[in-house]
Amino acid sequence: MKINVKKKNNQAGFTLIELMVVIVILGVLAGLIIPRVMGRPDEARQAKAKIQMESIETALKLYRLDNGNYPSTEQGLKALVEAPTVGALPKNWRSGGYLEKGKIPKDPWGNEFVYISPGTHGDFDLICLGKDGEAGGEEFDADINNWEIE
Repeated sequence: MKINVKKKNNQAGFTLIELMVVIVILGVLAGLIIPRVMGRPDEARQAKAKIQMESIETALKLYRLDNGNYPSTEQGLKALVEAPTVGALPKNWRSGGYLEKGKIPKDPWGNEFVYISPGTHGDFDLICLGKDGEAGGEEFDADINNWEIE
């Protein structure tokens, strides 16, 4: 006995036109979304720089509480991690320093923060030079100054 089984030749799939429409839609979405996502890292770096500056400001204030004055420009931020050997020597420098990890953080772009004491805008000026690492600039290249942070 033979049983005849008829095979149905129903091929399910997408046509070339349907595939092209999907590719075009994905291209349009990528064109709209990618520029927005690509701008976010620099905004995040600016926010991180502000947070780092606030942390350094706190360490500088603790230094002042212990020693009666802020480190000089000559002593720099290094005075927060190592006892200064130049200028007005601190009398009560805290063992272990004033920054948690025992090192001065670099800004999110890998540059050093600029520290000036006495500052022109307060007891000290703390400046992040932005993405370009140079004074001035606009948008993400603009300087971030401690006296402008709210």
